[in-house]
Amino acid sequence: MKPSHCWTLPLLCLGLGTALAAPPAPTTPAPVASAVAPAKPSGEREIRAQLMPRRYTTVAAEIGAKVQRMPVGEGGSFKTGQLLVSFDCSLQQAQLAKARAELDGAEQSLKTHERLFELNAGGQLEVELARSGRAKARAELGANQAVLGKCSVNAPFSGRIAEQKVREQQYVQPGQALLDIIDDSVLELEFLVPSHWLSWLKPGGVLSVQIDETRKTYPARFTRIGARVDPVSQSVKVAAAIDGRFPELIAGMSGRVIAATPAQ
Repeated sequence: MKPSHCWTLPLLCLGLGTALAAPPAPTTPAPVASAVAPAKPSGEREIRAQLMPRRYTTVAAEIGAKVQRMPVGEGGSFKTGQLLVSFDCSLQQAQLAKARAELDGAEQSLKTHERLFELNAGGQLEVELARSGRAKARAELGANQAVLGKCSVNAPFSGRIAEQKVREQQYVQPGQALLDIIDDSVLELEFLVPSHWLSWLKPGGVLSVQIDETRKTYPARFTRIGARVDPVSQSVKVAAAIDGRFPELIAGMSGRVIAATPAQ
């Protein structure tokens, strides 16, 4: 039964009844941070690395002498066995000639004593001393020949001159560095990876590297895996070689190694 005032104010009562009958509006729950991130089926790991030549060395002087010629300049290419440095070895050549003359004299002396011994005009002791003198002269000649052989430095492998440390007409001491040379026929990348990668990382596996200087991506393959794991960083050193020949790449460039990792 409606109240008495609803007979006189039907619209007011109609609005009041509708308001009383409407259900409450639903509320949106607040977002909650997830404690566990969804696992990736596969992913990529970016690691910084630098291009390095597979073979490189520093060529040093083995004798004290003046640099006479350096036919290949800094940055130049050379082949295996090609002359890189020659020294002024006029003193060593004179010493070699002296050693040869002394050997000739020792041989003549030995022949004379042997002939005298045959004629019973000389003793066995003189013959033995002459033979010792000849052996000594031969040793001196060999030593001088070895020194003269160090008057030129030939390339141990094909490559390029990375740095020229001395100049022509400069006197160098034994052991002094002359040239830094590299074999740039194969460029490698050396970098550290997490040790748990060893469960799937094998030589021959493919990867790619984005070089900063060229802004290009190049293919590469894993070639070597380190022999031990660093217990502090739990990482291992690996090496990869650029797969192919790209003239624009030179040693010292750096970039990002991108290796596809398996599903976690």
